[in-house]
Amino acid sequence: MRDYHENIPEVVAEVRRLFERYETALEEKDVDVLDDTFWRSPHTVRLAMSEHGYGFDAIHAHRLARPPGPSIKEKRIRLEILTIGHDFATVNLEFKVRDRELIGRQSQTWINFPDVGWKVVSAHVSTTDGSKLW
Repeated sequence: MRDYHENIPEVVAEVRRLFERYETALEEKDVDVLDDTFWRSPHTVRLAMSEHGYGFDAIHAHRLARPPGPSIKEKRIRLEILTIGHDFATVNLEFKVRDRELIGRQSQTWINFPDVGWKVVSAHVSTTDGSKLW
């Protein structure tokens, strides 16, 4: 029987650790860790303000071309991690954008593959001025 229990503490802790590792790699532009976080598949998607990364190769190419510099994240507002069983997770982060009056939103879908472990299969980053939030 499949395990569909939500937010098993040890699974949440594992996904949180991997998410924090990814966030540190973003700040340090550690391409090896960034690449290791994502599923090496043509089906992986990462959509961001200046990127439409369809497939791992496109995502990797964008990472190589991205100039070094500070993160756009000034501070975290809310972090939500949801895990279902031992193999599926979503991570959603809301943050204050540095030097702008914008709110950032970041979402990731994680799958725990039997052969490679936890990998992001889909990610999205966008901003809003917050005026239409309810």
